[in-house]
Amino acid sequence: MKTAEEPVPERPTRRRRHWTRRPNPVAGLGSLLWLAVVIVPIYAMISASLTRQDKALGNNALKPPTDPTFANYNTVLHNGFGHFLANTALVAAAVVGIVLVLCVPLAYVAVRTRTVWSSAAFRLFLMGVAIPAQAVVVPLYLMIAKLDLYDSLLAVILPTAAFAMPVSVLILTGTLRDISEDLYEAMALDGASATRMLFQLVIPMTKGGISTVVIYSALQAWNGFLFPLIFTQSDGPRVLTLGLFNYVSQFGVNIPALLASVVLSGIPIFAVYLVARRALVGGLMGVGGK
Repeated sequence: MKTAEEPVPERPTRRRRHWTRRPNPVAGLGSLLWLAVVIVPIYAMISASLTRQDKALGNNALKPPTDPTFANYNTVLHNGFGHFLANTALVAAAVVGIVLVLCVPLAYVAVRTRTVWSSAAFRLFLMGVAIPAQAVVVPLYLMIAKLDLYDSLLAVILPTAAFAMPVSVLILTGTLRDISEDLYEAMALDGASATRMLFQLVIPMTKGGISTVVIYSALQAWNGFLFPLIFTQSDGPRVLTLGLFNYVSQFGVNIPALLASVVLSGIPIFAVYLVARRALVGGLMGVGGK
């Protein structure tokens, strides 16, 4: 006698969980306050740069200019801004190049060479983070003068790169420690040398950390003021931060032109940040953005 076939129980289907973000009014309010803190000064600076010089002090800083003009930007562009911009870009590029050439191999050796001497040298090198530039500016001045580098771009490039290296090494070592040991062992089994590991494994896997170092060292060079002020004198090696003094005289300050120069000098470094922002966030969060 045939029995009726029992129905086969259906397998429970997996339901996709739709995660919903819960509103966080406290975080939203804090973000708005922080946005206001950042945006309001930038807006006031741009607004003042479009104001005529005779109306710069009489208007409200948050009030849009009633008669905007680009004459201040024209004054800046015809007052040596291109020369100062080229010098600053050259200093920033040289500082970034020196930092990358020296810090990437140094961080690689500090992570891969686990000896007492390498650890001691690494810790001694990081002591540079605790040394302010103001404390050693006099010895640096004597060294620059002895090397006959005073009043040249090299007098600005070398100390700026030296003071950017400790933090750069610290960033790169943190990024290199996130690389799996299995990858090193796999390349070692293939007969790869330390130099090949550096170029084929370490550098591609640390693009985020390298981007962070590039932006950090470029900012240090771009915004540097102390070294150009102490180690340069003539208009030849003058950079943007010293070029702002062209709008300050004993009779007054051309505030709109000064702020227009600040706006123009901030555009290149802001463009670099927009290009490398994803790699920068990935470098701060770890390899691969994890």
